Amino acid sequence: MEAPLPGLSLLLVLLAVGWGSGAVAAWARSPGGCKLVQSTADCTGRWLSSVPGNLRGDTEELLLDENTIQVLGNASLLSYHQLRHLSLTKNRLELIKPGAFLSSQGLHVLSLADNLLFTNYSLTAAALSALPALRMLDLAGNRLTEDMVSVLVWNLSSLESLSVARNIIMRLDSSVFTNLTQLLELNLEKNYIFEIDQAFEGLRRLQRLNVAYNYLPCVVEFSLTQLRVLNVSNNVIEWFLALESDDLFELEVLDLSHNRLLFFPVLPRQSKLHSLLLKDNEMSFYQRLPNGTSLADVTVQFLLIDGNSTNVTTVSLWDEICHSNLSSLRLLDMSQNQVWYLPEGFLAQMPSLTHLKLNQNCLETFHLAEGDSLAMLTELDLSQNQLEELGAGDVLPNLQLFNLSTNRLQALPPGVFTYTRKITTVDLSRNRVDLCPQPAVAGEAESPPCVDIRGVETLTRLSLAGCGLRGLGGHPFQGTSLMHLDLSDNHQALSGDLEWLQDLALTLQVLSLRNTSLSSTAVDFSALNSLVRLDLSGNALTVFPASLGVLKLRSLDLRDNCLPALPPDVARTPLGKSLREVYLSRNPYNCCTLGWWDSLQRVEGLHVPDGQEVTCSYASRTLSPGALPEPVLWSCRWRTADLALLYLVLALPTCLTLLVAFAVVFLTLKQKLLKMVKSRCGVSSPY
Repeated sequence: MEAPLPGLSLLLVLLAVGWGSGAVAAWARSPGGCKLVQSTADCTGRWLSSVPGNLRGDTEELLLDENTIQVLGNASLLSYHQLRHLSLTKNRLELIKPGAFLSSQGLHVLSLADNLLFTNYSLTAAALSALPALRMLDLAGNRLTEDMVSVLVWNLSSLESLSVARNIIMRLDSSVFTNLTQLLELNLEKNYIFEIDQAFEGLRRLQRLNVAYNYLPCVVEFSLTQLRVLNVSNNVIEWFLALESDDLFELEVLDLSHNRLLFFPVLPRQSKLHSLLLKDNEMSFYQRLPNGTSLADVTVQFLLIDGNSTNVTTVSLWDEICHSNLSSLRLLDMSQNQVWYLPEGFLAQMPSLTHLKLNQNCLETFHLAEGDSLAMLTELDLSQNQLEELGAGDVLPNLQLFNLSTNRLQALPPGVFTYTRKITTVDLSRNRVDLCPQPAVAGEAESPPCVDIRGVETLTRLSLAGCGLRGLGGHPFQGTSLMHLDLSDNHQALSGDLEWLQDLALTLQVLSLRNTSLSSTAVDFSALNSLVRLDLSGNALTVFPASLGVLKLRSLDLRDNCLPALPPDVARTPLGKSLREVYLSRNPYNCCTLGWWDSLQRVEGLHVPDGQEVTCSYASRTLSPGALPEPVLWSCRWRTADLALLYLVLALPTCLTLLVAFAVVFLTLKQKLLKMVKSRCGVSSPY
């Protein structure tokens, strides 16, 4: 054992008295440098090469993470009979001797992650077998193979949670976890598993299984009826086939995201599934093809070879969906796939659905019929598709978030927001839409298509970025309670009447006018008293808008403009006193007019996140405002000095020179001048 440092031999005790209850918690520091809190000893990161033996005997939790312990000897834990939780994560542990836990058989939680247990795993297994009460065991990151894992956990029938993540397991069969009859949770992520052959059949109580980040090519005949959560994301799975059975599966969460699924998974007929994650696959439906061909009667056959036996499973490309009871499904994520349409009646099977994500697919149309009643749906994401037509009808009464960004829409169905009585957030950015009312075009019987949001009282967030808006006349936001409005990347959005700002004066808190060709005098912001965040970046501002000075913003973005300076008194205005965040970079500031910068630096609580990127110009040089060279400072002082004082300084030497010259001339010609005066005036001389 290491000798304790003399400076650490003093016992520091802090008493924290629980107010009212009289409870007392004692904090102390042991001779080994460990923190002691009641029955917990925290020895993390103390460069210990062995377990301290001078801690309290009633210690129940011992944390030895991030040390250099290589061996846990038979006497290492001899003093700690009441130990319940032991953590040795991130040491250099190679061996746990067989008698190491004989005095700590009440241990419930043991973490041995990120060590080198592969070197002496047989002896370590013998030590683990002496823990009859062990509930949780973490063996992650120990370079273990499946055979090593089998040996290590062979006698741990009491285990409820096991992690063997980040090892080198490649294949699992029924022999690996045979005796773990009480296991509830198993973590196998980030291994090299490419095959699983009935490895979990004997785990009758298993509820949570994580096999993410492996190399599984498929999941067939899935029959773990007791499982509640299954994570097989980030594999190379091409199909998922549940066992054809009418048994009730307890499955609640199935994560198949980031795989190579070609078809919608064949799910259990009866389950409690409420979250189905299918993001980032290659999935589509094949009942109809884009060229009009129908595959309604086409099936596909899966050839399953197991040793000498061959099994052929025949399924329809799409019809199996109809046999799964999805009435409890609340979250369906099918984003980042190749879906270009949804089969008829597909959504009708999901009456409890609250979140539907179909973004980043190939949808050209999206229609919800009356039979697809999604009365519970609160979030619908159809962004980044190729939508040209949308039909939602009156089947979304509880919709709150509607994301339609990055499509090809020019309008929405008339009155679409009339039926969505709880809508709060709409994203229409990067569509070619205009807001109603639109002025009539000469020669056209009807006004161009537009989106009407007037009178939608529940709407608080609206994004119209990059929609090519051509002015916003006619009070398009009248009757709304918008708090967040994004009009960025619309070069003509501010070209028309700006009275619409008055309709939002009482509610608008966040406004983005980034890259809208804003000029310094185009918009009067003074009426927006509720505004707290304003983005004016990417414009052509040459003068700081004076109307901003009266606002009480907390965040202001002025990046990428043409501002030579900010007002010298900006820090003393209501704006300067309320600001907590301001972005200022990429403007051509004048190095000789940086008084405003110095004043902002002195404002308490103000943060300039891009302060290191702020520069100023002086004689074609780009400099940092906080590190101007002394010659530049002197030159700027001369340039910015009072002109009257400058003229006085320049004229003073000339005046003095003339005065001296006059005095010299006068003294030199004094006698002659006096005689001349006498002779002309006839006055006698006093001499």
